[in-house]
Amino acid sequence: MHGVTAENVEDYLYSILPHRDETLTEMEAEAAKRDIPIVGPAVARVLHQLALIVGAKKIFEMGSAIGYSTIWWARAVGDGGRVFYTDGNPKNADEARGYFKRAGVSDRITVKTGDALEILSEQKEQFDIIFNDVDKEDYPRVFKLAMPRLRKGGLFISDNVLWSGKVADKNSKDASTKAIQEFNRLLYESPDTFTTILPIRDGIAVAVKV
Repeated sequence: MHGVTAENVEDYLYSILPHRDETLTEMEAEAAKRDIPIVGPAVARVLHQLALIVGAKKIFEMGSAIGYSTIWWARAVGDGGRVFYTDGNPKNADEARGYFKRAGVSDRITVKTGDALEILSEQKEQFDIIFNDVDKEDYPRVFKLAMPRLRKGGLFISDNVLWSGKVADKNSKDASTKAIQEFNRLLYESPDTFTTILPIRDGIAVAVKV
């Protein structure tokens, strides 16, 4: 997925990022080598920062892959915090567990395998943050599931909401593009959220429940 920021600006942003630890650096290299979808360090810092701002202690992550963003979340919630990892691929989950152990955050993460939407629908508690990074055609459904499970003042954060700029094509016939366009409309029109799309990498929607 290509970012929407000008290439020279994107290169600059990544060039000034602080070095990550050995575990995160290895995950970034593996993701690049094997084409594994991760948010990357620039976006991960935004996620971590948002969690710190709202004092998040309970985070539900939808679409966790090998757990790169999960580690950033887990470090943000601190001791006593809880992050739910979800992914449909058991091999991803097994690999993620190894990274969690190396990163020293296993005790803060609950690993769930299966359909992230079904797992979220089963949750009875409310979360401080729900992070959405599942199949794009499911985004409108995620919005309807997430809102009742997010506390007032909590954040609903979604990745890839600019979809390499394809969302600007009002006549697009692509199912994923149309779903993201619908999702963004739902976010901005909802009386229950105050939303901003941050044009970093592929676009992050940050909606606070009001």
